[in-house]
Amino acid sequence: MDISITNWCDKGCVFCYKSSTKHGSHMALRDYKRVIDEAAEMGTFQVALGGGNPNQHPDFEEILDYTTLKGIVPNYTTNGRGLSDDILKATQRNCGAVAVSAYPPYAETAETIRLLADRKIKTNVHFIVDSESVGTAINWLRDPPEFLRTINALVFLNYKPSGRKVFEEKLLRNSPRLDEFFELATSPRARLKVGFDACCVSGVFARTKASTSLVDACDAGRFSLYVSEDLKVYPCSFQSGLVEGDKLSDATSLLHIWHTSENVRSFRRYFGSDRCGGCSHRKNCMNGCPIFDQLVVCGNR
Repeated sequence: MDISITNWCDKGCVFCYKSSTKHGSHMALRDYKRVIDEAAEMGTFQVALGGGNPNQHPDFEEILDYTTLKGIVPNYTTNGRGLSDDILKATQRNCGAVAVSAYPPYAETAETIRLLADRKIKTNVHFIVDSESVGTAINWLRDPPEFLRTINALVFLNYKPSGRKVFEEKLLRNSPRLDEFFELATSPRARLKVGFDACCVSGVFARTKASTSLVDACDAGRFSLYVSEDLKVYPCSFQSGLVEGDKLSDATSLLHIWHTSENVRSFRRYFGSDRCGGCSHRKNCMNGCPIFDQLVVCGNR
């Protein structure tokens, strides 16, 4: 289990997906409490628990209760496995929302949504949109399947070239239906409430007429951080494994990393740079993704 931390802002919580394997490990409960203690002192208001299926952590109920005790709202992503009665009760009393990862053939997705809806737990669905799945996304927006009827929102996550298998041809930018997808997703004709991860916003800015006050660029290092299960800190979870990251230790706090990390500063410099030159969307898009240039779906680069 790992966490993303959202700081000093009144925006919604940050969720993301990343590679995980059966060889991964849980964050130790004492380490989690240390991170939450420091995050609370920094003014953090939400955490997103992810990294596989966090609700299967052996101390998950205590994790949720402790987070709330410290004045922080916990949220988590799940595929639905391991959602015991006790976990659902802990979710009810603590969480702002749960995100259900949608995978075909979607039977497990539907059952997980039902479990959460029966408990009146606010539920979003995370849908990885790529050059192949974009057709399903468009169909769902036009005519949602019945199992999506009770959800709060359908959140689109741009497929990242990261993890155990990378398929370059699946990159969303390779789809001929980008204009159709983004226009429909941001129009009143969409029959579901829609959200996007930060990796989609270049397309929202460039391909739609959505108000820039409703969309923000990537938040990594600006008002969020990622902490891995081994207490390494990054601006974004997808940087884990690509660089060393900053290690939390007895001598190094979360606040110290936030203020002094060269890695975090490099993200902030990127967002303020002239990477995209004179593009009219640069002020809002902030040059797109600092890690994967292939994620940009504006059509301008």
